Parts: sequence; C-alpha cells; structure tokens
Amino acid sequence: MKLEIRRLLMSLYACTVICMVLGGSLDDFQDFKTLSFLENDAVSPSTPAAPKPLMIDLTLIQSADSKGAVCLDGTLPGYHLHPGSGSGQNSWLIQLELCGWCDTIRNWVYRKTTRRGSSKFMENQIRFSGILSNKAEENPDFFNWNRVKLRYCDGSSFSGDSYNEAAQLYFRGQRIWSAAMEKLMAEGMQYATQALLSGCSAGGLASILHCDEFRDLFPQSTKVKCLSDAGFFLDIKKLDLWGMRIIPPTLATRQFLQASIAPKSADPQGSWNECKQNHAECSSSQIQIMQDLRNQMLEALNTIAQSVGDWYFDRTDVKAVDCPYPCDNTCHNLVLK
Repeated sequence: MKLEIRRLLMSLYACTVICMVLGGSLDDFQDFKTLSFLENDAVSPSTPAAPKPLMIDLTLIQSADSKGAVCLDGTLPGYHLHPGSGSGQNSWLIQLELCGWCDTIRNWVYRKTTRRGSSKFMENQIRFSGILSNKAEENPDFFNWNRVKLRYCDGSSFSGDSYNEAAQLYFRGQRIWSAAMEKLMAEGMQYATQALLSGCSAGGLASILHCDEFRDLFPQSTKVKCLSDAGFFLDIKKLDLWGMRIIPPTLATRQFLQASIAPKSADPQGSWNECKQNHAECSSSQIQIMQDLRNQMLEALNTIAQSVGDWYFDRTDVKAVDCPYPCDNTCHNLVLK
C-alpha cells in the first residue's frame, strides 16, 4: 500500500505535473492538459474567436556568465518580464517555472538537450496567462503588476552549486537565482512596495527554499509573501520523521502551500483510470489508499480554508514547528570530520 501511495506522489516529480487550479475542484484534473492558475502558459485558446494571447519575449541574463550562473549545458539563463502599470507599477510577482528533477547523470545529460537544461532550446516567446495575465477579469489582483517568469534550466529547483566534469554538467541553480534577482532588482524591483514569489511543482519547492532570501532583498516596509503551488512533497513512508517538521524553524517569511493531484504519469499501467473517472469504480484497496493519503496530509497541513484565510488576512504570523536541537529529538547532531 505504501509503495502504491509513494508511486502516486512521485508523479509530482514529473515534468507533466498538474498543479491544482486555485479555487478549482477535482473535476479540473480529468483533462490531463489542465494546468494551474500559476502555470498555464501552454494552454491553447479554447475557441478560434479567443483574444490574441499576451506573448512575452525571452530575455537572457547577459551578466550571468561572468558569475558562473549558467544552465546545465553552460548557456545563459533567462526570464520573461511584462512591466507593471498604474497602481501596480511598484508591485512585483515572480513565478519560478516547473519541471521536476533528475535522478541519474544519464537523465541530466538528456535534460541539457532540452529547454529544461539549455536556453538554446527555450521558446523565444511564451504566453502569459493565469496569474501572469494582463486581463483584470482573469487576474484581478495581479494583472497590472510587474510579472516575471524565471525559466528553469538548472534542474535542481534553483539550488546547488557544483560541476560534473565528466558529463560537462553545470549545477548552478543557486547562482542562477542570485543573478536573476540582481538583474530584476536593477530593472526596478528594488523599488517594490509589494512582492510575491510564486512557483509550481519544482518551482513551488524553490519558492519555499528561497522565500527568506527573497524577503531579505527588500526593506521591511515592503510587503513580501511566497506562494507554493504543488511544491510541498509529503514523504508518506517517513511521515513520522519528515513531514512538515523538516521546514527550518528560521523560515520566517509568510507562505501559502497548495497541494496537487497525480497526473497520468503516476499510473503508466492505467490501473487507476476507472477509479479516477468514477469513485464508484474504485476498489476497496484504492479507497483505503486515498483515505490514508488524505488523513496523513490533514495531519501534516491545515485545511485549505484555514490556511488561505489565515495567510491572506494575516491572522497568523510565523508558525515554527520544532525547537532547535537538542530539545527536538527528531533531529540528530551529526558531526562531520
């Protein structure tokens, strides 16, 4: 049972991850091509009469090369920026792109031949929609903000700093993050009165990892928050040890974590197809698996209603889970020599 649950959760690591639509329901996931409010630039217009989408050019960070802030293959990282206007002129929204990770050097080598590992293969333009849209009816809170999509080409959630000489792989995620933030600050983000760091899947995890760094870029008068869409990866097998308690007590900036449901890549044999389409077709073991997952997620996280309300209306400040070692007996004091 745990193996099946783990297989389902591992789907979150896939490039085709489906991120939950903000305010949506499970019906939103029946179409495999459905993407989230945060990550839906690839969705085609629903009808031929749909308005022309907002397409934003790719900007390469020229200053990144001298800092060693490069993609897996050594090419320059990039981003897409649509300037803010009116009341949103000094408000910034940064979205960190999704697309999983790799677990072998062979996979990394393949990845650097794609847009997920090289800017040589990135689109010159991408569609800005969802939380990146400039339409007030589609994106009422952020439509006139400075909206940025930071492309993901390091494969490690914008973290790490190493080099594999044999495979000629540059693991420079942390440098890319730093170079991108430096560039955006020079572009005007330093004057932000409001800033939101967001991301989906691998980008959602990155928004958690870099949340406090992002906060530190701005003066205390700037309102800064972080939104992680499908970036909280619950390890079912080791829930009693890992769960939410691995989040560092020093993580101070306010965040909202949103979960995701598994795409088809989680079930290559299709054994869950009938169950996903109609719960009446689920076997007793499948129902139990879903109930177990639900219960353990509820134990680890607040309900969406409580989390969103507390987060948005500032009813709750920082919630530090666990005190520092040695009072927390789930942490181990490892002395490396």
